[in-house]
Amino acid sequence: MCGHCGCSSETKATVLDLQTGTETIVAQDVHNHAHEHVHADGTRHSHDHGHDHHHDHSHHHDHDHHHDHNGHHHHHHHDHDHDHDGHDHVHADGTRHSHGHHHGHDHAHSHHHDHGSHVQPAEIEELEARVLAKNDALAARNRAWLAGREILAVNIVSSPGAGKTTLLERTISDLKNENTLYVIEGDQATANDGERIRAAGAAAVQVNTGMGCHLEADMVAQGLAALKPPVGATVLIENVGNLVCPALFDLGERAKVVVLSVAEGEDKPLKYPHMFRAARMMLLSKSDLLPHLDFDVAKAVANARKVNPDIAVLQVSSRNGEGMAEWYEWLRTQATEARADAAIL
Repeated sequence: MCGHCGCSSETKATVLDLQTGTETIVAQDVHNHAHEHVHADGTRHSHDHGHDHHHDHSHHHDHDHHHDHNGHHHHHHHDHDHDHDGHDHVHADGTRHSHGHHHGHDHAHSHHHDHGSHVQPAEIEELEARVLAKNDALAARNRAWLAGREILAVNIVSSPGAGKTTLLERTISDLKNENTLYVIEGDQATANDGERIRAAGAAAVQVNTGMGCHLEADMVAQGLAALKPPVGATVLIENVGNLVCPALFDLGERAKVVVLSVAEGEDKPLKYPHMFRAARMMLLSKSDLLPHLDFDVAKAVANARKVNPDIAVLQVSSRNGEGMAEWYEWLRTQATEARADAAIL
């Protein structure tokens, strides 16, 4: 997962088949980073993120350890009772202490470690590069799988609340007699949007990313395996509402479509250039609200084309149908081109 956006390696992503009710867990890699710590009492130990640690010391020590590896909180309790001549003891972990004759010792240590300070920027960059490289390899596999079945896959992205789900509901309803539509619905939690999609008439799976802020290629692969779209189908992927990380993660789609609602600012393309640069199409949604808003359509389009001169733009309303026919024609064209490209492979 990405280090800058806050996604955790402990993310538990799930795929829920809304037709059967079957839920599966998407396996996530655990990335281990070794760190050595010197405690206030001189104790040294090293450990990796994601591991439980048990330290066993000899000559009758009771230990109570608690490790919380999100913040690495350690609690140690040592109880010693010795009746012998004064001498040094060297513990298995390197701890040294001296005892005279018949000493009772009760040591309580509480340590809190914030491992954010131990991870260097170079380590974060290396980790992100590995994650993205693995994702790209899985995305290429998805792309080949889709091409072999002449399936069009479109990755629909936006900020939260821009109208992606409502757009899909209208699309499914209008095209139900024309095309076979399948939907992979992404959210951090709940199956609310997935149930809306299924009620609109499309087979759908709900991917819940947990702490993750975007879909990844392995999640889409598992979603496709559950959906089993037939040859020539169209798969619409609704990504998690986020204009940052989904720009970085290829899912194997033919095209990204970014949805910008007229309730947002015209400068969104300039604030989030990577997303608008990665998109093939920008849909200006909720155009029925324009009479009630101070939104400059021409300025929004100009800003989008500053970062991506080739981006196509449509002004649409899922409520009154404005621009929807042009949106459907774009989907048909993409499907035709996908089939033609598959024939060349």
